[in-house]
Amino acid sequence: MFDEALAERVRSVLSDIPFEVEERRMFGGLAFMVRGYMTVGVLGDSLMVKLGPEGAASALDKPGVRPMDFTGRPMKAMVFVDEGALRGRRLAQWVDRAVEFMQTQPRRG
Repeated sequence: MFDEALAERVRSVLSDIPFEVEERRMFGGLAFMVRGYMTVGVLGDSLMVKLGPEGAASALDKPGVRPMDFTGRPMKAMVFVDEGALRGRRLAQWVDRAVEFMQTQPRRG
């Protein structure tokens, strides 16, 4: 289950990027694939953000950020950002960080 209002806000931010975006249901939420890579997603009322191991580790000291550990095992490349930390321009900043990380990955297909 995921917060549809948050998903719509993410769609709005991603509509400005010059890459194809695909939505897929996964992890019990909604993932946004950019250039074939899971980049951000919505699970419940939290944003999943893929930043790579170094980016995720450095993000953990930010307000409202916690390890992505819904399986009981933290995913080192991803974090959850709580809804309260996504107000105003902050959502776009997190999405932009994830898109920047995705651009460091080799092109698929």
